[in-house]
Amino acid sequence: MTNNAAAAIRFVLDGQVVTVTDAKPTTTLLDYLREQGRCGTKEGCAEGDCGACTVVLGELNGEHIDYRAVNSCIRFLPTVAGKALVTVESLQAADGTLHPVQQAMVDCHASQCGFCTPGFVMSLFALYLRNAAPTRETVVEALAGNLCRCTGYRPIIDAGCKASQYAEPSHWSRVAAQAPALITALRAVQNDEAAALPGFQAPRSIEALATAYAATPNALLLAGGTDIGLWVTKQLRALPPIIYLGDIAELKTISDDTEALTIGAAASLTDAWAALIAHYPSLAEVAQRFASPPVRNSGTLGGNVANGSPIGDSMPPLLALNAEVLLRHAASTRRLPLHAFYLGYQQKDLAPGEFVAGIRIPHAAIDTKFACYKLSKRIDQDISAVCAAFALRIVDGIIVDAKLAFGGMAAVPARAVQAEAALIGQAWTEAAFTRAAAALAADFQPLSDLRASSAYRLRAAGNLLQRFYLEHSDAAPGLPLPVLRTHAVAVP
Repeated sequence: MTNNAAAAIRFVLDGQVVTVTDAKPTTTLLDYLREQGRCGTKEGCAEGDCGACTVVLGELNGEHIDYRAVNSCIRFLPTVAGKALVTVESLQAADGTLHPVQQAMVDCHASQCGFCTPGFVMSLFALYLRNAAPTRETVVEALAGNLCRCTGYRPIIDAGCKASQYAEPSHWSRVAAQAPALITALRAVQNDEAAALPGFQAPRSIEALATAYAATPNALLLAGGTDIGLWVTKQLRALPPIIYLGDIAELKTISDDTEALTIGAAASLTDAWAALIAHYPSLAEVAQRFASPPVRNSGTLGGNVANGSPIGDSMPPLLALNAEVLLRHAASTRRLPLHAFYLGYQQKDLAPGEFVAGIRIPHAAIDTKFACYKLSKRIDQDISAVCAAFALRIVDGIIVDAKLAFGGMAAVPARAVQAEAALIGQAWTEAAFTRAAAALAADFQPLSDLRASSAYRLRAAGNLLQRFYLEHSDAAPGLPLPVLRTHAVAVP
């Protein structure tokens, strides 16, 4: 350990260690940068939607640094302790030479008013570091969290494709991004004492977290901050003392054995979705449409589950896959089925001082048909009107098990038990699914809001169930049949 003062955080910026001792726990990274004169990073929406505030964070992973784009407008400054920070000002070489990503934006005439340009540059820079030859589709996906209202996206996408064609720069090349001196500096700040400021602590172990939270059950647990950040930037709320989960390696672990996939509560959505897709490829579209890359890079699956929003898109597939939450209190851990975790709107089965430590997803049987669907007004970055996930086991043409889960249909993400009952024991026929779709009216009485009316939601939910039948029926020639599983598990 170093002898740093307890109330300090340290991170690496442009190769230099920066020490901050006087920041409030809820100071956003964006506000800090602009107060320090780094005004290239812009504030547009202050809620992680427009991408004008995009920066890149590097985190040490063994002998390698992983770089990812994040939204600085909803990222609290203390959470960058122990990481490398890259801003748009960092990219230009000392002699004024532009980075290939910046030069491509100029050469492709991809900037007009320029307000959004730094955010686009940083998203493309993160892509540049991890992909030496991106396709157009990869560039479009990388820019899903960036909005432009002047230029139009064609020249910006062209710039993203063109950047890899320039010579490697001397400054912030792919090699320079892994420079030994930078790794040494990161290792030095990671060896500091746990980051701390008045009202903010970042324990390094799950035991330390359990002890701290049991002692202060009114504290706010912070993971990615993609929801909590808006409490500060939009609602102007004063937050209670914060306990940050992002420095606990155990909570970032993703493990896979013959029985289940277990995802730590602090694992990023980017990593969590990748692990889920490896087993259930049909989740790829919903995962891609879950927020944007910068939000997925900061946000966590555990945070989405613990938040329990009725329109959280991770919960329907987890419910359909019979997931369990791993709950920790002091030294004890209990497992609870996810469907029993939600007691009502913003009400969870959590004792004071108890927290979500992980999510356990049992491997589905080899004869399970599974799919997940999202309905929204936009493809990217939109809240679901309805999200549905279905997992059915079929044995000799008979539905022996059915789990139908929905978001956007009730005060909590929930399974449709009446519709499930209408399917179990029935033959795999269109008539059975028609009856199950009708039974949804006994399961849900959806609200009407700006995204959809109650009648639309109920009808759409039934249509998605019938779509599932058609897509997975051998009697549906010409319809794509997605690969459902890559991990076969025998069922006793």
